[in-house]
Amino acid sequence: MADQLFILSAPSGSGKSTLVNQLRSLVADLEFSISYTTRPLRGSEQDGREYHFVERAQFERMIATDAFLEFAQVFGNYYGTARSAVTQAHAAGRDLILDIDIQGAAQVMMRAPQAVSIFILPPSPAVLERRLRNRSAAERVTSEQVIETRLNAARLEVERVREYKYALVNDVLEDAVDQLKAIVEAERGTATDAQRTLAESCYTRLPSARLQVALQAFGVALPQPACGR
Repeated sequence: MADQLFILSAPSGSGKSTLVNQLRSLVADLEFSISYTTRPLRGSEQDGREYHFVERAQFERMIATDAFLEFAQVFGNYYGTARSAVTQAHAAGRDLILDIDIQGAAQVMMRAPQAVSIFILPPSPAVLERRLRNRSAAERVTSEQVIETRLNAARLEVERVREYKYALVNDVLEDAVDQLKAIVEAERGTATDAQRTLAESCYTRLPSARLQVALQAFGVALPQPACGR
């Protein structure tokens, strides 16, 4: 396995890709695993940049040969992380970011319990809906059914936040990037005191007021921290 695995999960439309791109521009020796998928390209996407786009038959052959560290079906399409991404990152001496959904994250957490799990959520369902509509309009694939499906899925996904070590709210991009960077540095043991404090504020076992408000907007509650903690 790579020196460190970072699992990032988020409802569709939470801005995870933007956060990852910002993080990689700020943190050295951080490799991004490009997932395989059977869904079609959208907008300006390119094969090998956002995803490796493959036919369903090819994906299923990879499943049969145990080529995936994890895989799942999401909205009717396959998504998966190739085992080769982990071995290549390890050989290069880099940490690896896995951008995967909650199904795939659960598989990786089981197989690599040392992996650092991070959940990213928007501040509210209303903000998520606006982002989904803006993205759909930009991709010229606006569909009320697709948007409603993703909103309903987001509510179910947010309920799984308890399974993650960290969670952060992507409301102000710069703040979310700072939190994500602080988590990476803290897990590497290279964080400043300020970064360690910032990373600790993202613990799901000690949810911050900011996280509590966002979760409540989705109808999810985490246990309040005990007094004095």
